[in-house]
Amino acid sequence: MTVDGRSRRREDTRQRLYEAAVELIAEQGFSATTVDDIALRAKVAKGTVYYNFKSKNDLFEELLRHGIGLLTEGFREAVAGLPPREAVGALIRTQLEYIRRYQAFAQLLLSEMWRTNREWHQTLILLREQAIGVIAETVQAGVDSGDLPGDLDVRVASAALFGVGLVVAVDWLVFQPERPIEDVEESLRAIVRRVG
Repeated sequence: MTVDGRSRRREDTRQRLYEAAVELIAEQGFSATTVDDIALRAKVAKGTVYYNFKSKNDLFEELLRHGIGLLTEGFREAVAGLPPREAVGALIRTQLEYIRRYQAFAQLLLSEMWRTNREWHQTLILLREQAIGVIAETVQAGVDSGDLPGDLDVRVASAALFGVGLVVAVDWLVFQPERPIEDVEESLRAIVRRVG
């Protein structure tokens, strides 16, 4: 097997472990989820988990990096080349689509975001900053161009967009999953327009 083949196989295994961990932690909580549970759900040997991650905490921290990294990259791709107002709309749509695709991860992120006693809290802060940083760049460009109010607190507005999008999307998928994404997106855009 080539180096690329081994690398691809390892990434596939890690992805299965991430998915298993997210599902289990969303179902029963972090503390109640064991490495044995994760291995069983991922259909791998327990040793495979430890081959890929030093511990359950390490797996979870890497899961956060992976999941938030995907969202941050999605944000970057969504705003590339767009004027600020359109870019804000693209951020909203991207976050809704991401959370619809990765609902269990979003619920997990929402539950862990404000827990300050976790070993990975510092990592979560840094990752959150990366995602919000893309939003802040977009909002700042809107302020600089005059598309958004000049007295807008860019930092607070960016955190608000991120937080509102996360909470609204999870609420939508849990309590109104039959509602079309376009309706949820338009409601969020209306809130942003009224605030701006």
